[in-house]
Amino acid sequence: MIITLTANPSLDRTVELTGPLSRGSVQRAASASQQAAGKGVNVSRALAASGAESLAVLPGDPEDPVVAGLRQAGLAHLALPIGQPLRSNITLTEPDGTTTKVNEPGPLLNRQQQDRLADAVVAQCSGADWLVLAGSLPPGVPADFYATLAAKVRTELGVAAPRIAVDTSGEPLRQVYAASFESAPDLVKPNAEELAELAGLHSEAELEASPELAAATAEVLLDRGTEAVLATLGAKGAVLVTRDGAWSAVHPPVAARSTVGAGDSSLAGYLLAATRGDAPADCLRQAVAHGAAAASLPGTTLPSLEQTKPGSVVVTALAVQLPPAASR
Repeated sequence: MIITLTANPSLDRTVELTGPLSRGSVQRAASASQQAAGKGVNVSRALAASGAESLAVLPGDPEDPVVAGLRQAGLAHLALPIGQPLRSNITLTEPDGTTTKVNEPGPLLNRQQQDRLADAVVAQCSGADWLVLAGSLPPGVPADFYATLAAKVRTELGVAAPRIAVDTSGEPLRQVYAASFESAPDLVKPNAEELAELAGLHSEAELEASPELAAATAEVLLDRGTEAVLATLGAKGAVLVTRDGAWSAVHPPVAARSTVGAGDSSLAGYLLAATRGDAPADCLRQAVAHGAAAASLPGTTLPSLEQTKPGSVVVTALAVQLPPAASR
């Protein structure tokens, strides 16, 4: 079982344009769709599409369009009422795959609602394989919410606690490394921009241009208590760094239709492979295959395992000197 928490879920409306986006003009859409989403929800959707057991935890009233959408889709979820509508996001995709997103901030969650959300996650986590903490935090939620929750899960569940994966950005990502090792995730999935910001080294362009540099930069996070860093590098593929080694992986070019959910699909692919016991390099292979498949699909469509081509992914071992193991 893989539990996902989406603290700031959304109703994502995707509009496919017939040509390049032209600011200040009227354009026709080729199609439009809407989908209950948010990073954790997307991970759960991708896992469910491949037959894996997952539960999406999120705030939201039963009649909210996001929660209703999950119910209609048959996705296993636990939604905690908050008495406010969830946010709506708009995505514009151009024929060449260029994607423009406009994300709303989300509803204000008070302290009681935050505590109920955290308690629900802990209650669902006993015996789970993974807990995924993903996406932005809504207004009112402190930046250390994920860090505090990770420590709470480990403290209250002890040996029954699942491994924890984090996929967020900005201050919430920095905070998971700002406290003790108890808050550091087992797996973190930054993109190049987030990795550069978190490590305080190099630039997004430099990391995307050099898998070796990206892997060396990711080593910093192993020193801070993380066991694995899965860094996605856009069209350049991804790198994985663990204490057992470092690898880069690339997929043959695909005709990109939408990049929405590609990173979430990569994380889902990694988790699918990890829970079936694959070696780290093969977990990376499946992550890249999932991300490429997602980019080739329209709108917010997420791939199933059968739609991925891990055999087409080229994985290369990287010669990177890794730090000794850290203890929590």
